[in-house]
Amino acid sequence: MVQGAEGCGAHQPQTVGRGLMESMQRVTKAAVVFLVCVGILTFAETRKEYRFTVGPKASISIVNQYGPISVKPSPGNQVVITAILRSDKVEIDNDQSGSRIDIKSHLLTGATADNGRVDYQVLIPADASISMQSATGPLRAEKLGGDLTLEGAGALVDVRDVSNVHVHVKTMNGPVTLTNIQEGHVEISSVSGDVTLSSVSGRLVQVSSTSGKIHYDGDFGSGGEYSLTSHSGDIDATIPPDASVDVTARSIRGLVENDFPFTPKTHTTFPLVAGSSFAGTIGKAASSVVLRTFSGKIRLKKR
Repeated sequence: MVQGAEGCGAHQPQTVGRGLMESMQRVTKAAVVFLVCVGILTFAETRKEYRFTVGPKASISIVNQYGPISVKPSPGNQVVITAILRSDKVEIDNDQSGSRIDIKSHLLTGATADNGRVDYQVLIPADASISMQSATGPLRAEKLGGDLTLEGAGALVDVRDVSNVHVHVKTMNGPVTLTNIQEGHVEISSVSGDVTLSSVSGRLVQVSSTSGKIHYDGDFGSGGEYSLTSHSGDIDATIPPDASVDVTARSIRGLVENDFPFTPKTHTTFPLVAGSSFAGTIGKAASSVVLRTFSGKIRLKKR
């Protein structure tokens, strides 16, 4: 009997140990769940809305380090800005001075590209001008009647359905797309991002890139000056059979292809070399077109 009692007592510490271990595991799991919940609350999205009343020809500026900015027209004289903040690591600074609105994403200590992101959806009067900056983007604007300035490092830029405005774009490696821009003053500067222009015409259309490709699909309008330049990127221009342009195309180390019969120029500022340059008029030469690259390929194609 004594030996039996001793045997029972020998197993008791093991039972207590297992119970203690199970309790510790339950506490650990609870702690993990708590921390996850705290993390979710910390990085929960916050939606904020700002409304401003402005006069004619208002000016709006939005600077957002991380995240997209989308701008569309609104009826009346209201500027409505909806901002979705990804966490409490970023705040919104806003200021109004008359008809000028300044909005900035203010990053706090510990902010990253993920938790410092803000998504902006913006409505502005159709005649207002807008300046937007974002390192990551995308940057989008459509159906506006005021001047547009869009800047971003790697941000995708998409502008469409605007007329009689200035469009200024500056990017590092983000792709740029302009669609249905009529009678515009367009200036685009890109380091390595591709630039695509579709149905873009105006008094001045100027694209400059270091290594990005340039694609143009349109008719070059009437009475405009067009300059498409890339140091090492290819340049493709597709125009209708009845296009009317005074065109100069030159690639120092690349090839030049042309689908159109043209009247050659008798005097040029550089020697013409078959296969790498040409200069002449197509139709009545209503617009001036310069296509230039150092080592890329140039194609003037018939639609």
